[in-house]
Amino acid sequence: MEKLNLPDIDARTRFGKNGKQEIFDEIRKKFVRLTPEEWVRQHFLHFMITELGFPASLIVVEAALKYNNMMKRFDILAYRADGKPCFVVECKSPDVEITQAVFDQVAMYNMTLTVDYIAVTNGISHYACKIDHEKRTYLFLKDIPAYHSLNRKS
Repeated sequence: MEKLNLPDIDARTRFGKNGKQEIFDEIRKKFVRLTPEEWVRQHFLHFMITELGFPASLIVVEAALKYNNMMKRFDILAYRADGKPCFVVECKSPDVEITQAVFDQVAMYNMTLTVDYIAVTNGISHYACKIDHEKRTYLFLKDIPAYHSLNRKS
């Protein structure tokens, strides 16, 4: 897999029964198919937990949500200690350019989740925004926020 602009991880991989390569997801506690997007997701999860202080127990990976009577799946959602969702991340394959369409996708998820922080990454480029729901604006951040900085009640 491609070298990413994220810290290296000590990934557990194997070949599944179908002959496809798999990687162990520490959050979901199971092996999942190793695709380029999953490679990015696992690296970003590791970064969130080891470098940014996100508790693994407060992270959900690839869960469904309902938007306009359609089922959608977000990549990563982190919760505050009080149980309120606070940060949603959309992961793309390294060969996928981060465009307005990618931001629109995570913004659509946020219409249901109403988190205060969103991020998008392709493993090479990472962008994070702080959302002001009252003013309906967003502010691009210089860095991906650490957990302690967004674990405050809004």
